Amino acid sequence: MLRSVVTYGAILAYIAVAGPLGLLIASVFRWKRGLYALGHGGAWLALTLAGIRYRVTGRERVPRGAVVFCSNHESNVDPAVLFQVLHPQLHVLYKAELHGFPIMGTVFDVGGFVPIDRGDREKAMVSIARGAESLRAGNSFLIFPEGTRSRTGHLLPFKKGGFIMAIQAQVPIVPVAVQGGRAAMRKGSAVVRPVRVSVRIGAPVPTAGLTLDDRDALIENVREQVEALLEGGSLWA
Repeated sequence: MLRSVVTYGAILAYIAVAGPLGLLIASVFRWKRGLYALGHGGAWLALTLAGIRYRVTGRERVPRGAVVFCSNHESNVDPAVLFQVLHPQLHVLYKAELHGFPIMGTVFDVGGFVPIDRGDREKAMVSIARGAESLRAGNSFLIFPEGTRSRTGHLLPFKKGGFIMAIQAQVPIVPVAVQGGRAAMRKGSAVVRPVRVSVRIGAPVPTAGLTLDDRDALIENVREQVEALLEGGSLWA
């Protein structure tokens, strides 16, 4: 409990200071890299204070240029860990309701993150188009195609938005499996427990030449790759 209180207090203080500073750096000085550096500092602080350690394998598989990282999602610590290990300026396609958090929504906007409202198809397609345009500009994205956390560790059905975005931009999809974080926070509890997280990065799945008619087959292919990575188990064994 004490660790959790210290972690939450430190992160809130960090956001209160680093958030406005990052916005100033990115908006006034046009130094987006500085905003991301502060973001990585905050993620490192949160993970370190919470006692969350991680190992990653497969980084050498990530091709140069923009990609869409497609990961399973089993815990609240997954985004922070993946933000640290996948790319120095990782953009995220995220649930629109998170945009309402103080400071966070503005930081996400300036950082180039794209909110998607899955309850409104028209707005969702606009967001997907924005994401595709950002990919074509050279920015890599993270998607959680399950749309929410799996409570069992088994993959939930994949939603199509991130895959449509990748096809529109004609960039590869890199499957990712993250494991071990679910024990960090039990359902209904705000207490953060130390855990060891494993991140496995798979071989990229190309989308060059694919059309939207191919999206279902692409989703099935990537889902199978994520499942195979999950079967590899913990990197801490």
